[in-house]
Amino acid sequence: MTRPKFEQRKLLLRGQEHVDRAIALLRNLPLDAEKPLEVLVREEVKARKLDQNARMWAGPLKDIAEQCWSDQRQYSAEIWHEYFKQQFLPEEYDPELCKEESYRKWDFDPGGQPVLVGSSTDLTVKGFAQYMEQIHAFGGQMGVEFHEAPPRGY
Repeated sequence: MTRPKFEQRKLLLRGQEHVDRAIALLRNLPLDAEKPLEVLVREEVKARKLDQNARMWAGPLKDIAEQCWSDQRQYSAEIWHEYFKQQFLPEEYDPELCKEESYRKWDFDPGGQPVLVGSSTDLTVKGFAQYMEQIHAFGGQMGVEFHEAPPRGY
């Protein structure tokens, strides 16, 4: 049997009704010995929250841009954000830190030069909290006085 391409499905199991639906789905899937399907069960991975992102721009990135000097100059919040992504985004997929298994930090241009393609939007709540802790630590080492203390766990 040759099954057409199977579209990925994500199910959240919150109660017995959801479990029953998942079992019914599994029982009715078209199987193909040459193209087996994979079932993965794990805790839900929550994506970074929009308020986390807003706090990052209004808080530490703004404070660092206004107070931090490097190589006898100051940089914009946007430049610092790009720098921090290069420094602090995970190098490879980690299910606790990244939303998708397809995550990658770098790609390569036609000349073979690395290009940063990773984004803070690729991070889970936990991954973004870790990213922010690293930004705060960097700012602290540079003598930045943050206007608001870094919240625990973001």
